[in-house]
Amino acid sequence: MASRTAAALFGGYLVTYASAALLTVVLPMSRINRAVTASLLSFVVWTAVAIWVFAARSAWRGWWTLLVAGAVMLVLAMTWRDYGMRP
Repeated sequence: MASRTAAALFGGYLVTYASAALLTVVLPMSRINRAVTASLLSFVVWTAVAIWVFAARSAWRGWWTLLVAGAVMLVLAMTWRDYGMRP
């Protein structure tokens, strides 16, 4: 239970930050609208991640999926940052 809680908190934060960074770069809006939209959607992402971690078959599956998803989104955000603002 402690591992799932830590995954929901810390892994959820990683995925939330990565998704906000990626959305800030790729959304087809003005700069300020991208930032606001990504920030508001980050609450939805963190909630969905927390629910998913506790629904996963094992804590290990919850952790590695969050770490991989967060890393992939951060790499994409850093690769595509020339389109808009820095994450």
